[in-house]
Amino acid sequence: MPSDAEHFNLWHTKLAAWTHDPAEKALVLLRDPAGHEWGTAADLREVIFGQRVIPAELRSVVERADHWASAADRPQWPRDEKDGPYVQWAQVRFTDDPVLIHPLSGEKFNLGKLPDIPVEHIKAVSRNHFRNLIDSEKDLKKTALAFWRFGPVLREAEADEIGSFWGLLPADTRIPDHTIWQHLDLTAAFATAFYADTDNPALLMVSFGPVQEFIAQARTTSDLWAGSHLLARIAWEGLKVICTEYGPDTVLFPQLRGIPQVDVWLRDEMNLPPEWFDNEEWKKGHTDSNPLFAAALPNRFVALVPASAASELAERITETVRNWIINKGNQALDRLLERARIPDAPTARDQIMDQLTDFPEVHWTVAPWRPLTGEGKGMLNDTRLRDALQTFYPEEDSQGFLDTKVWKLLSRKLEVEGQRFYAPNPGVLYPALYDLLDRSQAAAKSVRTFRQLPQEGYRCSLCGEREWLTHNRELLDLPPGRRQEQDSLWKKLQGTSWARKGEHLCALCTLKRLWPNLYCKEIANALGENPTRFVVSTHTMALATSLERWLEGWLEGTRDLPQDDGLRSRLKKLANDGNRVALPRKPAQYLLDNDPNICAMLRGLPLYLEELNETLQSDKSDDRNKAEERTEEIKHELETIFGHKPETYYALILMDGDHMGAWLSGQGDKGESYRLPFGETWHPRLRETLRQRHPKGDLAEYRNEKRPVSPARHIAISNSLNGFALHIARYIIEDIGKGKLIYAGGDDVLAMVSVDDLLAVMFLLRLAYSGLFPTKPEFKQEANILTGLSSNSFDLRRGHVKLNDRLYRMMGDRATASIGAVVAHYQAPLGSVLRKLREAEQRAKRDGGRDAFAISLLKRSGGDTHLTCPWLTRRSNESVDWREAMQHSLKKTPMGQLIRLRNLFAGETFSRRAAYITQGWLTDTPESALSPMLGYQFRQQTKSSETDKKEAESIGQAVGKLAIEVNAPASDSGNENDDLKRESKIRSFVEDFLAIAEFLAREGRVKTSNLSATGK
Repeated sequence: MPSDAEHFNLWHTKLAAWTHDPAEKALVLLRDPAGHEWGTAADLREVIFGQRVIPAELRSVVERADHWASAADRPQWPRDEKDGPYVQWAQVRFTDDPVLIHPLSGEKFNLGKLPDIPVEHIKAVSRNHFRNLIDSEKDLKKTALAFWRFGPVLREAEADEIGSFWGLLPADTRIPDHTIWQHLDLTAAFATAFYADTDNPALLMVSFGPVQEFIAQARTTSDLWAGSHLLARIAWEGLKVICTEYGPDTVLFPQLRGIPQVDVWLRDEMNLPPEWFDNEEWKKGHTDSNPLFAAALPNRFVALVPASAASELAERITETVRNWIINKGNQALDRLLERARIPDAPTARDQIMDQLTDFPEVHWTVAPWRPLTGEGKGMLNDTRLRDALQTFYPEEDSQGFLDTKVWKLLSRKLEVEGQRFYAPNPGVLYPALYDLLDRSQAAAKSVRTFRQLPQEGYRCSLCGEREWLTHNRELLDLPPGRRQEQDSLWKKLQGTSWARKGEHLCALCTLKRLWPNLYCKEIANALGENPTRFVVSTHTMALATSLERWLEGWLEGTRDLPQDDGLRSRLKKLANDGNRVALPRKPAQYLLDNDPNICAMLRGLPLYLEELNETLQSDKSDDRNKAEERTEEIKHELETIFGHKPETYYALILMDGDHMGAWLSGQGDKGESYRLPFGETWHPRLRETLRQRHPKGDLAEYRNEKRPVSPARHIAISNSLNGFALHIARYIIEDIGKGKLIYAGGDDVLAMVSVDDLLAVMFLLRLAYSGLFPTKPEFKQEANILTGLSSNSFDLRRGHVKLNDRLYRMMGDRATASIGAVVAHYQAPLGSVLRKLREAEQRAKRDGGRDAFAISLLKRSGGDTHLTCPWLTRRSNESVDWREAMQHSLKKTPMGQLIRLRNLFAGETFSRRAAYITQGWLTDTPESALSPMLGYQFRQQTKSSETDKKEAESIGQAVGKLAIEVNAPASDSGNENDDLKRESKIRSFVEDFLAIAEFLAREGRVKTSNLSATGK
């Protein structure tokens, strides 16, 4: 044991914070005669420090850290005397009355009576668990990192009956909306800052950019993935500086526990035992479906660090990430030179240094607790903090948190029945400091300083901003038409996956293009072998629909193989070639390796059609004529084989969570609406007791005030976004649908899907983001059919998603998301399709009012169709909000109606002519007659039983009502022009709704099994 303070270090301090409360506190509180602080926590302190109490030299630091962390996240409660037991009415015995509260939605979960597990057994499980995490060589840093990473995770052998709720145990049974792990993390972070800079922690915010333009500069789907993943990797290089110096618990947002890239660092650089990670998902996959390939880290982070070190840390982060980028740029050039067989290229090295020196843009801001806050005679001094915030608030406006009723209450002591209920300390000012940090960062980003970079030669063919890399500078003056005559670096690479025809790339675009190759090599050691990347082309994604239908028919005996021997031979050769086509995961699972004929169809056909297409685009007329003749023959045979023309359209989806800035800041009307009243986060029994005992006064006012943002809230948001991005979104897109996830970073998702899965995948992504699904059995079954959800391993309910027996907390029913989608021909230029996709997403947010979806249909023949619609209609009595909507059928939601209409068009009893006939009479139809007329026309176009006619009529009527509800006037202005505009919008909505549904219903795009979603 260290004998004096000089022998203690930062990691001693962190471990002292981690052992100030036992992890099992909620399960032994009011049950353990020894008291919760003298059980497991004391045992661990004895092992670590040689005594059962926190050493005196560290005790004041940890106590202050505990008080600040508690003040930032929750109130104190009345005690009978100073530091004595809590008054009886303020006690909650968790094992008798276990309630958890969703921190973002406020929904309560009564766990019922917990198993009557003996206290000694609980303590033994916890004691053994943490003792196994103590490093055998007494390396305190490794022990602290092990406590942080694996403390919340019981191994199966240890779990017993406790394992199901170990990771959810609350920090305080009276305010069960945040876990003991979040409290221990925050206490350790404060203690770390106090140790390094007495009584002066600081919030540090760092962001990297540019984001959207960097990702959007893409010519292939691989470029799209690389741009987003590279930014996430840059973020980790910056975060690693803080994690190595002060520990990952100091990072408040994003939450890093369980992030695969962080796990690799813990194992390979911090030397935690490799076997501890064996059950992690990233250890089990050797393809790009591995979570390591997900862009799971945002481009911005917030950390709690010592104020004296904050600026130096930010400068070191900037230097580290920029040096890392230059190093990777040179590695990419090494690969190019090796393949081109060029010894070296000093000119290109100089270009890399010039072009990458100031990349990425790094913006950082620091908000220190001192001197912005101060204590005096029981009151916090907020004068300097007010002065700092005054810069961002006009004089006539409030100064955010400091001018709220909450602060007026929190800035002084509160007593209940003569006992202390709450006493302020600087930790309670976290909301104001975060507000200052966020606004300062926004101001810093608005002023972009950059070094002028002269670029004299021709520019990169991808971004058009920087010179392309060359080993001979004279070649930069050659126009595109003459470069092929020269022996340039890029000429030698033409036709490879690194350089498409005519491409000449700059340093940054070269790094993006080669990033998949570099990253696969980087993580080969982590996985034990080189991972395999499957870059699904737009052509293959389009064909996936037809191939899956053919495979199902072949297995049923209703479809056959190609009859043309030459075609079959060519397909087999292509299928067996080393450069196999990458299929989406779902159809790839159907591959029967023992049947070469099936493999030839699934793997060879996309390659063969692309080969024909390249010949058609060549300049050789003889080859072109032969290819045209052969293409027509192939099309005719494939139409016979598939039973329809091969699908040539695919879809891109772009999802973005709404008002994420408001969620994090809690500012403005929207931010305030996302915050919960203090009382709603308290245990129901305690809340009711206080309501009866104190219906008026300070406590009643406190109970009803909205709870400000807190570290625990930010951690909860980050945890939810991590689970959605790393696990849920990928499962929906690639296992339920036939899609390919391109990137998922928190609330942002970009994916490519087949047209038949588009609507179902969009709907499931939206529902899963909030963790919502119908609760009544009959409606749940309808929703399963509607969304194509058939797996028992995937369950959504009450703000959570259960996937493969693991529970993930989602954002809850208060959170909303908007999705844009584009349906395009596989030959459409990807850059143009991406622009339309961004427009669709923005249209959903702008015209749809957020919590909406927008679909753009880009027909190759021209004439784009754009549909924008909210997920729920605000005027519908049955769909007031998402929680209420889950009590009803999803068929009545706008997306549910679109799916039903598509299935109606796809059925054999309904004529698709209805979509075109409607346009003829729609212009002259008054609003009052729209719904009946649509119902009548749909009935007339149905050629079957009376039941089918009634179903079609009800769908038509529902579409008419939906058009009116979506375009409802904001107010009855009585203005004739406004009425005419509204009528025009209603007609356009109906036309677009029908056009989208009819297009998606065309032959081969809908499974027969899905037609029951119409209600038949």
